[in-house]
Amino acid sequence: MGAVPKRKISRGRRNRRRAHDAIKLPHLVVCPSCHEMTLPHRVCPHCGMYRGMKVIEVKES
Repeated sequence: MGAVPKRKISRGRRNRRRAHDAIKLPHLVVCPSCHEMTLPHRVCPHCGMYRGMKVIEVKES
């Protein structure tokens, strides 16, 4: 037999536990070469630069 709770968890206690489960907005940084907002530690999808080096070719549309 597995673990069974002795008492019902109240709605307030349950909701307080879930207070940190909300989806947060992604943290964005400014690309130093093209000044667009990008995710940190990733290749910029707008210009293809990463840490001052051209890593990928981006198609101009």
